[in-house]
Amino acid sequence: MIYFITGGQRSGKSRFGQELAKRMGNKPIYLATSRIWDEDHHARIKRHQEDRDDSWHTIEEEKKISQYDFKGKVVLLDCLTLWLTNFFTDNDGDVELTLQQTKAEINSLISQDLNLIIISNEIGMGLHAETSLGRKFTDLQGWINQHVAELANEVYFMMSGISMRIK
Repeated sequence: MIYFITGGQRSGKSRFGQELAKRMGNKPIYLATSRIWDEDHHARIKRHQEDRDDSWHTIEEEKKISQYDFKGKVVLLDCLTLWLTNFFTDNDGDVELTLQQTKAEINSLISQDLNLIIISNEIGMGLHAETSLGRKFTDLQGWINQHVAELANEVYFMMSGISMRIK
């Protein structure tokens, strides 16, 4: 089963995803995709780590998420946006290359027999990005979200800590 959880910043996506994963298995895997960009981001990562108890197994992987054997496991990928940022940055803002690489990784990961929960952000619902690079990333995020939502069995939108099942 593939579950896709999207919403705005601080909408409760990670908490909802963690609760879902814990209901599905007693030893879920937390697939952490973020690079540490600055001190503030490091503090955010620390808070996420503190939210998880000892039952979690954490794998930190910036890009090659499909290289692990997750067959029969419960995996929480947190988060698609930061993972996408890693590719976008490494590809110098090349949208087509990034989309090609990330779709291939997602498709390979999803082809495994696993329960996968993917957390993402709806960044296109806010202000229009000020820069060309920002607009490219917003488009890219929208396209990868559409791809994952299409593949997902269930899709949830989070708002103010409340989950709404939309698929």
